Amino acid sequence: MTTTLDHPSYNYNVVRQFTVMTVIWGIVGTLVGVLIAAQLIWPALNFETPWLTYSRLRPLHTNAVIFAFGTSALFATSYYVVQRTCKTALFGGKLAAFTFWGWQAVIVLAVITLPMGYTSSKEYAELEWPIDILIAVVWISYAIVFFGTLINRKTSHIYVANWFFGGFILTVAVLHIGNSMVIPVSMMKSYSIYPGAIDAMMQWWYGHNAVGFLLTAGFLGMMYYFVPKQAERPVYSYRLSIVHFWALISLYIWAGPHHLHYTALPDWAQSVGMVMSIVLFLPSWGGMINGIMTLSGAWHKLRYDPILRFLIVSLSFYGMSTFEGPMMAIKSVNALSHYTDWTIGHVHSGALGWVAMVSIGAMYHLIPVLFNQGRMFSVRLINVHFWLHTSGVVLYIVAMWISGVMQGLMWRAVNTDGTLTYSFVESLTASYPFYFIRFIGGVLIVSGFILMAFNMFKTIYAKDNSLEAIKAA
Repeated sequence: MTTTLDHPSYNYNVVRQFTVMTVIWGIVGTLVGVLIAAQLIWPALNFETPWLTYSRLRPLHTNAVIFAFGTSALFATSYYVVQRTCKTALFGGKLAAFTFWGWQAVIVLAVITLPMGYTSSKEYAELEWPIDILIAVVWISYAIVFFGTLINRKTSHIYVANWFFGGFILTVAVLHIGNSMVIPVSMMKSYSIYPGAIDAMMQWWYGHNAVGFLLTAGFLGMMYYFVPKQAERPVYSYRLSIVHFWALISLYIWAGPHHLHYTALPDWAQSVGMVMSIVLFLPSWGGMINGIMTLSGAWHKLRYDPILRFLIVSLSFYGMSTFEGPMMAIKSVNALSHYTDWTIGHVHSGALGWVAMVSIGAMYHLIPVLFNQGRMFSVRLINVHFWLHTSGVVLYIVAMWISGVMQGLMWRAVNTDGTLTYSFVESLTASYPFYFIRFIGGVLIVSGFILMAFNMFKTIYAKDNSLEAIKAA
């Protein structure tokens, strides 16, 4: 079996750095989320301080969870996987280190500027133009490191996980640069070069494909390496994984207009988004089935391996989210769900159920290997974390589903004379119990991340480095 000691030339330092920061940013991102969830129940928690208001902390939460936590996990795993599967060290020398420090600088700048109110107002793309330029520079450097490593590979074959990582890296670069084309008017203010409905179309071409390529394709790359590795089984169908890749990247890019149903966007464009979203169900479930069926012959491991449990349950949430998304893209369903908490529940079933759980599982697999430990400090704490996180996600999304459907029905209810039956305030009041349940779910999720950080640091600083027990990578 191959251990980390057999390849001293591999650059694991940058992988370690991103791994540690993934866990830290996981705490920060979810903690901000819990604070703003609490503000929706107890508005006084903004303390009448502008930079603590919901409107400023909400974009900070989304950026911290997606780009600080999620993308740090992608940097860590893609750098690790591409070295292991290509049997060569990372390309570019110190360029990999630059991507770490550059990305952390982006996140710190977001933490400073978003609470101050500097924003482009574009969803998931709120950061202003100087930071956007830094993001582009770091991301292009990331592409150079990743694809340079692929070119230098010592194997003829490119493992499928690298296909997904490579696809996500290239597409996110195009999305970010295309959507960030602005005319600066000052150091922290700019205006989009796109007018009206075209700007909205560009934004959701970016926004939904940030979901499709960063939060889906990238994490599928993670799944295709760490599920077989943790289960110690080959991928169920390698041919299906290739079909999954090409179908996903061919279809996902067209799905963005479903965010703009019943808007000024031309009706034909809305319909294209709806149709592509529905067809997207097929490759998505193909990938889910491929991941889960990789456990064939190893199902018994779920009884005692909480890391594998994180990875497999994440695939269940992936399947659920990729069924729910196409359904919500259907115009008649969207008429009920649009602008309601149902959308919030859907987003978080993907973000907390799929993205967070597969990342957590991958980090638990990586940490002992990277720091030359036989295993995590406490498997029992991993198990506790699994149940805390799963319970928190279920409470969160079920509460938002119920609240969202209720809101949609109340908003469309009319009296016999055509007047609205309920006011907006009445629908908000009816949602309050579900906001409290969401808050409790968030507290459980944050508690799990804090346990994970404790477990990680105890593992890193453990005195007994049992090298013989290091898992093959």
